[in-house]
Amino acid sequence: MAFIKPFAATMYRHVSDPDITTLVAPPYDVIGPELRQHLIEGDPHNVVAIDLPHGSSDASLPGNRYENAAAIWREWRSSGVLVDDAADAFYVLEQTWEHAGRHVRRRAFVAAVELHAFSEGVVLPHERTLPKHVADRLDLTRTCSANLSQVFSLFSDPAGETDGIFDAAVRGDVVLSATDADGVVSRVWAIHDAETITALQEIMADKQLFIADGHHRYTTALAYRDERRAADAEAGLERVGRPDYDFTMMALVNMDDPDLIVLPTHRQVRSAGSFDASTFWDELARNFDIAEPPSGHPAAALAAAARTTFLVKTADGTTRLATLREDIDAATAIPVDASVAWKSLDVTVLQELVLGPLFGIIPGDMSTLERLTFVKDAHDALNVENADVAFILNATRMDQLREIALGGETMPQKSTYFYPKLLSGLIFRSMD
Repeated sequence: MAFIKPFAATMYRHVSDPDITTLVAPPYDVIGPELRQHLIEGDPHNVVAIDLPHGSSDASLPGNRYENAAAIWREWRSSGVLVDDAADAFYVLEQTWEHAGRHVRRRAFVAAVELHAFSEGVVLPHERTLPKHVADRLDLTRTCSANLSQVFSLFSDPAGETDGIFDAAVRGDVVLSATDADGVVSRVWAIHDAETITALQEIMADKQLFIADGHHRYTTALAYRDERRAADAEAGLERVGRPDYDFTMMALVNMDDPDLIVLPTHRQVRSAGSFDASTFWDELARNFDIAEPPSGHPAAALAAAARTTFLVKTADGTTRLATLREDIDAATAIPVDASVAWKSLDVTVLQELVLGPLFGIIPGDMSTLERLTFVKDAHDALNVENADVAFILNATRMDQLREIALGGETMPQKSTYFYPKLLSGLIFRSMD
């Protein structure tokens, strides 16, 4: 099923200290202009100089952001800021942090994974992608010919076959480390041993991979592969083995690891016109039972609910629990051609029975999505000064993700939030 191979990573090597905190960054899609400037001021070699380059996003204009990124990528490699590993390897990435009063550890191995169209059932998505974001990453990949960050994917290993490989790897020397703004520590080790590499390939050979984060990057890699194949065919070049563009860089995490944390992404919504809170609550009550919320943390009230439930707050300060009524069956109330599992997702119920009919917010319609804000922290989401309504959700469960992906469906946008995010800048993969 999944074919993985080692590769010689390109890594920061111009400093003797393995701690490269000042050189890494969060994923490009969560970085605003102020944070980007702060990172560059902290160190001009920060990864955002390449992964989130300056310049026009119009690739047809001279001096555009993609040309600038490629120039920096080449210069850093030629000057020794970035150096290729001496030999092919798999890389173990361990992230540790404190969560809800306990120490948590998440481990992944980073590999080059052979690309498969989603229809082949080897690599499975669970969320939709937006063409604009794919186009941006594709232009960047074209000019740099590199994977600048990893796709975060999951595999099933309930027996823990990979645990011994992880345990042995982390007894070695740390190659790189970094600490993010939340205090999450990331450490990297290299596996060069041929027997261990073969063993890991054999374990993964019958696995399906579920994309957790990085759908746009994976879709970009597929498009880049197809372009390169077409260009080689037109030039009369014969493919020898599997070329580098047939693969993309992935961080692979055991989805059966109890330390794998999936958090919800909450929503703030703005009405297209004037907002009337009284009318909103009346309309919401058509499908939901509205009740006073109990005291305590909002997550506790949601977790205790047997049916889809949201904590809802309007800009006038009114806060209520909204629970899908017993006489409402999501399978029939949501009039789209989809599975019962998809219609039962909390994010689906919110989109199809609330955001769409009450606010006119339509997936894929950017003019309406501009009125929808995604917020990670529940308390931040409940600050509705710049919105009309806030919705606090439960997290999507791992078994739901697996069922939706195996069924060939995709969830609504921002259905999952795998914490913590992977840092950009720890490992690069050149396809030169």
